[in-house]
This record gives sequence, C-alpha cells and structure tokens, in this order.
Amino acid sequence: MRSHDYGRDVLAGGQRRKQVPEVAAEPGLVAEDPATGFCGAVVRIESGTVVLEDRHGRHRVFPLVPAGFLIDGKPVTLVRPRATGTPARTRSASGSVRVADVRAQVAKDSRIWVEGLHDAELVERVWGHDLRVEGVVVEPLDGVDVLAERITEFGTGPGRRLGVLVDHLVTGSKESRLVSAIRDEHVLVTGHPYVDIWQAVKPASVGIRQWPVVPRGVPWKEGICQALGWGEPAAGWRRVLSGVRSFRDLETPLIGAVERLIDFVTDPS
Repeated sequence: MRSHDYGRDVLAGGQRRKQVPEVAAEPGLVAEDPATGFCGAVVRIESGTVVLEDRHGRHRVFPLVPAGFLIDGKPVTLVRPRATGTPARTRSASGSVRVADVRAQVAKDSRIWVEGLHDAELVERVWGHDLRVEGVVVEPLDGVDVLAERITEFGTGPGRRLGVLVDHLVTGSKESRLVSAIRDEHVLVTGHPYVDIWQAVKPASVGIRQWPVVPRGVPWKEGICQALGWGEPAAGWRRVLSGVRSFRDLETPLIGAVERLIDFVTDPS
C-alpha cells in the first residue's frame, strides 16, 4: 500500500476545503480509506455510505464524509452519482468505458503474441474486456527465440497484423537483438524493461515493499519465491495475479506497451 501523509488536516480552513474535489462514486471507481488503508472498488451507495470491495473480494462500508477518501493518493470527497436518464458509465479493468452486455466478436485475423502463459493471463485480467469487444486473440509464444520463424509461418499482411509483447526489452539484451532483426511493417513489437512480467506488477499490489534482487545464475521466479517464502512458482504466480484488479496495479511501461499493441492490431487502415 502506498504511503500517504494522513496526519495532515485536509479540511483545515475554508480555503483548503474548496481545494478537495468531489468525485462521483460510480461502480468500479477505486478509492482508499486513509484511516484504515482499505482500498477497493465502489460496489454501491446506500443510506449515506459507500461499499468498497478489495482485491480479495472483501466488502467494507464507509460513511460519505468530506475529504473522506483518497484516489491515486489525493484526497477527494465521494458523492452520490447524479441520476440521469441513461445508465451510469462504468470502467473496465483497463480504464476504458465498459460496453454493457458485450458478446465476444469473431476473432480477427490480427493477433497479439506474448512470451508466455503468465503474460497472457495478466493481459486478459486487465484488457480482457477490451480485447473481446475488438475480437482480438492473445496467444503465448513460449519465448522470443522462435519469433522470426513464427512470423513467417503466420503470414502477415494488410488486415493480418501482429502485435508482440516482449519482456526485458532493454538495450543490449538478447531480446532487443532478436527484435531488431524484425523488418515487417505489419508487425509491431513493444516491451517493458522488467526481467519477467511478474515484476511489472506494483509491489504494493501483492503486499510487498519491493521485488527482491535475485542473484545472477538463479532462475528469476524461483529466486523470488524463495526470497518471499511463496513456495513453488505456480503458487507465487497465483499470489501475483490475485493482486491485480486493474491497470492501476501495473507499472506504466507495461500499460503503455499493451495499449500500443491493441491500437496497432485494431487499426482499420
């Protein structure tokens, strides 16, 4: 959980009171109670209170008081959403407007490839709604060593694009050398600087202060699980994935990389 200065009186003086914005407590909005540190998504408003649900599915009820909550670390006053003639717009886990009663489209020819199963599960957790709306399938590659061969087998072209998400895409890495050899206008490769997709999840979201440093020569996932006492990597991954509720639980480089891939493979041109 992020550290905040809860000791400051955000209501001290009339001028300070005006500086605290009002935010409509629409379902899905993520807010934090500064007194307890409880963070969750708005479930509903009832009798002057708001019900929040955290990433473990636990519900807590809080009074709707002035400057009573934090959003992205800043004090806000949650208020009841205004009644309108149309249903309130809710957000998907990626932050996009959720499309009600959406049915997955027939899959497009274009694809998004990721390195492994964990990458695919994380992308589905956050961007699954968007991908179903667009009819885009995410497939694991099982490593980038076979990327060039797989692109040839796939057969790209207009309307048949590939977006590829790569781990540890930094200058001088094996991944960067493999990617630099791709010369296809119908392929876009993006990536993030983290050794593994686990590391692209914010430490606070999985209940730790920071990701441990794994000694050279030790498999990264095994080293992380050993350092944190998480058991086998399969159990460790369940902890990591359960800590992700929305894009706010992810580091910015991963968010930007995935958003660019979705835009690329869904571009009608």
